[in-house]
Amino acid sequence: MRKRVHRHLGKVVAGAAVAVAGTAVMVAITLPGAAGADEAGGRSAAERADRGTGQEQGAVRPGVVAAAPAEGDRGEGRDPLTADETERVEELALDRRMLRSGQDVEGDRGPQRIAVELAEPELTELDDPAAPRRAEVSFYDYKDDSLVTRTVNLDTGKVEGTDTQRGVQPPLSRAETEEAARLLIADPRGSGLRADYKDATGKELTGPDQLLLNSLVFRANAGTAAALADCGEHRCVRLFAKVRNGPWIDSRDLVVDLSARKVAEVR
Repeated sequence: MRKRVHRHLGKVVAGAAVAVAGTAVMVAITLPGAAGADEAGGRSAAERADRGTGQEQGAVRPGVVAAAPAEGDRGEGRDPLTADETERVEELALDRRMLRSGQDVEGDRGPQRIAVELAEPELTELDDPAAPRRAEVSFYDYKDDSLVTRTVNLDTGKVEGTDTQRGVQPPLSRAETEEAARLLIADPRGSGLRADYKDATGKELTGPDQLLLNSLVFRANAGTAAALADCGEHRCVRLFAKVRNGPWIDSRDLVVDLSARKVAEVR
């Protein structure tokens, strides 16, 4: 395995930003509508194809050997990954075992896709213009709260390495941020958020698409409430919500534990 270096509520807050308490670690800012490829539901093209085959009730689908994904448009050297390369490495990285055993943020089959990035070359390849292009595909598996990173050689189509870690919290994907907002809106503790939204717009808040959302990973520390003690091992989110074309709404006192699918107060 190659060694890699990875780089309440109730108060409507006017202004462009919200201060962050010291217990939160900022790792991402995610805005709906500004996502990368295939963030819808966080599932890969392979899983969508697998889901869309249309089984009859009680029928057992015969096993098939899937063809390798088409190479499509390719970059060169240290060029950013093309859209075709990104889709291809997602399919190559997400094998059937991961698809069967993993779980995404909504509790559906298959791990949650987090990111696809161009991998750094090996030290021995730094000055080699013919060095292979590789991509690192990261998934968060809500089944056991693990981060799985797979390295795919774009030239050969082979998965060259798999790294599994626990207690590691990468930046949140858009799908995770939206699911956290969905849970908060539906929770009794989200009553202040709903009330502030109605005060600002005159309308009921029913879903995350009505808000612009920023998100931070939240980790427990010595003074964290017992209900959030697992945050860090669990995938926990602190949300900052803004009414579209309107004010920010302060929700800093609440944290959504996506792993446990619950909402709790920070203090």
